[in-house]
Formats: sequence, structure tokens, C-alpha cells
Amino acid sequence: MLAMKVARSDAEIEACYSVMSQLRPHITTAGDLLLRVRRQMEQGYQLLGGSDANRVVAVAGFRLTEMLAWGKALYIDDLVTDSTERSKGYGEQLLQWLTRHAREHGCAELHLDSGVQRFDAHRFYLSQRMKISSHHFSLDLRKPQA
Repeated sequence: MLAMKVARSDAEIEACYSVMSQLRPHITTAGDLLLRVRRQMEQGYQLLGGSDANRVVAVAGFRLTEMLAWGKALYIDDLVTDSTERSKGYGEQLLQWLTRHAREHGCAELHLDSGVQRFDAHRFYLSQRMKISSHHFSLDLRKPQA
């Protein structure tokens, strides 16, 4: 069973780097993660670390939000288990903690987006009784318009 803790200190946030960087490889240092997380915390982002024997092995970034489409909801920005620790139930433990947290805060729904290439993650989400409920569209604003 993982010990779950919402990261609040700089050290706790940086301890999540080695796992988070597996999902977000564009974040290249623990210091970069710290800056990004601190900035997002101003908008309600929280970082949950799951530790086994004092080492973070699973991480979830999430926020409580309210939208016209969903009402009050918990949105999962990031959910990842260390590649060397997968298939041990850690992702399920994170999702169970997040589900309880959402219910405790009066959320009607729990949501996340997942990259179309992440087939193993999709199998996991479907096994957790989640459903594919929409398509997510994006536009890269860094590219010049044609």
C-alpha cells in the first residue's frame, strides 16, 4: 500500500520529478518541475505523490474545478507510475485516492485527458470503469497560421 501525500514543500515537489519526467519528458530538471508546479498551484493545481519505502513511485497532478459542462469536478492533469513499478496496483491506488478526494469535496465527476498513443493507459482507465466521453481538440498557437 502506498503512502499518499499532497506535495507542499519544495523538497516534496522535487521528489516527484523522476516519475513525472517519464510522463512529461519536456520537463528536464527537478527545478523546472518545481517552478511549473508552483505557478500552477496558484490556479488550484495539486501534486499527489505515492511512496513505497520512502521513494515516490507514482504521481498525480490534479485540480478541483467547476465547469458548465460537468458541474464541480476533479480534473486529473497528470497520472503516472514509475516504469519500473508498473502493474503493482499503484495507479489504481492513486485513482482511488483521487476518487475519494473528489467525493469528499462534493464533485459530481472525475475527468482526465490521455494522449491517443497511450494504449496501456487507456486499458487501465477502462478497467477502472472510466469511459471515453469526448474527443479533445487542440491548436498549436506557436505555429504560424497558413
